[in-house]
Amino acid sequence: MEASRIQVKRLPMTIYLDNAATSHPKPESVYQAVMHAMREIGASPGRGGHRRSLEAGRLLLQTREAIATLFSIPDSSRIIMTHSATEALNLALRGVLVPGDHVITSSMEHNSLMRPLVALRASGVEVTVVRADGTGMVDPADVRRALRPTTRMIALAHISNVCGAIQAIDSMGVIAREAGALFLVDAAQSAGSEPIDVIGTGIDLLAAPGHKGLYGPQGTGFLYVSPAVSLKPLLQGGTGTSSTAEEQPLALPDGFEAGTHNLPGIAGLKAGVEFVLEQGAAAIGDRERRLVASAAQRLAELSQVTLYGPSDPSLRGGVLSFTVAGTDPAALAFMLDHNHDIAVRAGLHCAPQAHRTLGSFPGGTLRMSPGWFSTGEEIAIFCNAVVECCRP
Repeated sequence: MEASRIQVKRLPMTIYLDNAATSHPKPESVYQAVMHAMREIGASPGRGGHRRSLEAGRLLLQTREAIATLFSIPDSSRIIMTHSATEALNLALRGVLVPGDHVITSSMEHNSLMRPLVALRASGVEVTVVRADGTGMVDPADVRRALRPTTRMIALAHISNVCGAIQAIDSMGVIAREAGALFLVDAAQSAGSEPIDVIGTGIDLLAAPGHKGLYGPQGTGFLYVSPAVSLKPLLQGGTGTSSTAEEQPLALPDGFEAGTHNLPGIAGLKAGVEFVLEQGAAAIGDRERRLVASAAQRLAELSQVTLYGPSDPSLRGGVLSFTVAGTDPAALAFMLDHNHDIAVRAGLHCAPQAHRTLGSFPGGTLRMSPGWFSTGEEIAIFCNAVVECCRP
């Protein structure tokens, strides 16, 4: 088909408050980086000795280095590129745990962590789910009480994708070190908006997507693996290295990145991480929390609104969940979208146990999540739209 005949559907100008699912818009540099990788590089890293393949390899290395800088990772070769945080979490769990191992997690976890654990439990891995309190906060003392001699791993989300509760990962890291257990952190909602030092916090495995707070494209992510971890690969196949061996190489990172890299996505991820480094993760997180606090303050004035999560703004990330008495969250989200061009998310957010913990199961909540490019004016418009939708 000729380019002139391709029809591009233009969506309405939307107030986008669903950054906890996927950040939008991206910095302009991200779009440019994706197109540059597709148009000007084209080749795959490690799949040739020509200049384009070598340039692709340099781009891949530079992306690892940028991620290492952001998360204070001493050795960028211990960063495995994945296609999502889900893949990274599966690799962290399935690549480490064996029957007889014990894992401690919480009732606030996303299905990307909980479902692999349920599958592993069926094969002999023991799992303890520590229940959070009614605001979504996990007490480190409860995690300590759940320890066993066979505890191999503590696995937790840094920030709840449902209510924004920020867990005390520094304390959890201390507990894991004292117990001789590995510490896996799901940073899906914190990477890019909360400063994370993997060494200072004692994180052995850090999983994160590229398409949320790191402002990269969908189909990107990574897993950091500390030297204390002995990891098995999930996939076997071509790595561009050790080609004479029939067995999958175990060297990091090549042995864990079988198949062709998503180079355009990785190029965009590099640009997104560089944007976060320029702005500062703390500054991005502070901006998101201020916007969430503004919305929470306004919505709390409505008698029919119930807010979920910590009341202290410093304990909540860039996520606000709420319900409106007498109105289904999905219906409210539909009205906001179709009547006001406001994008939010409603439902269980792939975390049913979290909603059971918060008391919002089975209907779920409506979740709004601003990003760096959201404005105070947009938050005000959103709150006014909620008020209008709630009128009898």
